[in-house]
Amino acid sequence: MTTATTTVVGAPEPAERGDAPRPLARSGDPADRIFRGSARGAGATVLLIMTLVGVFLGGRALQALTDAGPDFLTTSAWEPDSHHFGIATVLTGTVLIGAVAIVFAVPLAAGTALYITEYAPRRLKQTLISLVDLMAAVPSVVYGLWGLFLFQPSVVGLSRWLTTYFGWFPLFAVDGDSPRDPLSPNTFYTSSTFIAGMVVALMVTPIACSVMREAFAQAPPGEREGAFALGATQWGVIRSVVLPFGRGGIIGGTMLGLGRALGETIAVYLIISPVFEVQWHLLQNGANSVSALIALRYGSASEFGMSALMAAGLALFLMTLVVNFIASSVVARSRSGAGAEA
Repeated sequence: MTTATTTVVGAPEPAERGDAPRPLARSGDPADRIFRGSARGAGATVLLIMTLVGVFLGGRALQALTDAGPDFLTTSAWEPDSHHFGIATVLTGTVLIGAVAIVFAVPLAAGTALYITEYAPRRLKQTLISLVDLMAAVPSVVYGLWGLFLFQPSVVGLSRWLTTYFGWFPLFAVDGDSPRDPLSPNTFYTSSTFIAGMVVALMVTPIACSVMREAFAQAPPGEREGAFALGATQWGVIRSVVLPFGRGGIIGGTMLGLGRALGETIAVYLIISPVFEVQWHLLQNGANSVSALIALRYGSASEFGMSALMAAGLALFLMTLVVNFIASSVVARSRSGAGAEA
């Protein structure tokens, strides 16, 4: 028994009918060429500016880095005129302040973004979006003054409570204080890493919220309606559709906020009480950061001291680049909607 086959004239050969996408020819339209050139030029300009910033910092920091050597990363003191300086203290403080900020900012930003996209009445959405975006436009010095004079006195009680019940954990311990003693002064808990991180968290939240909100709003309507049709609750839709689709936005917003938190200067400078020893106790008075160090010592620095400050700035610049590269890699592997079915 023979099987009849039908041949379609002009049909591609079996080897040509793979899953490989058909190559697209570039358009010869002048508008497309202008747009393509403009986009490439903008990207090249950004890369050029970043390279020039790195070269400038590296050139100005070379003298201090040559003098300090590897000890630059492990020395806590900052006495450049005595040739005894390093960034161990300020680098640790920068990371801790950024970590505290992210711990508070991410849940707040994600919850706000979910409320705006999923729960807020239509007539309120635009108002809420405008208010959140307006928070990003408030100058950092305003946040710093608010944190110093209004927020800090209110948070001291929380810091004392954390020390009282969780002081066995090293990060929440406070040296030299007895938290259960009612006569113990509050100065043990002011100007701490914890307070500075919470203030920075409010500055980071609008940026992270905007990124997350855009990702949540683009969740596929078909999958939303399908989940509702199967009897899912609002939270079920959020958990099974919105959050998986917006994973890339959550990661991207978090890393973008972390980059902002690592480089925050004025608000941190106004709140902290600078110390030059590695301070692991988040709730204890005394903290420091790279940006606050530069703001504190820039006006009185000698020529060699300025080179040392440039070296500290170079370290912060490189750390921020590493964070952004890691964020790009993670987002590329978990893009919003990458796991969603068509």
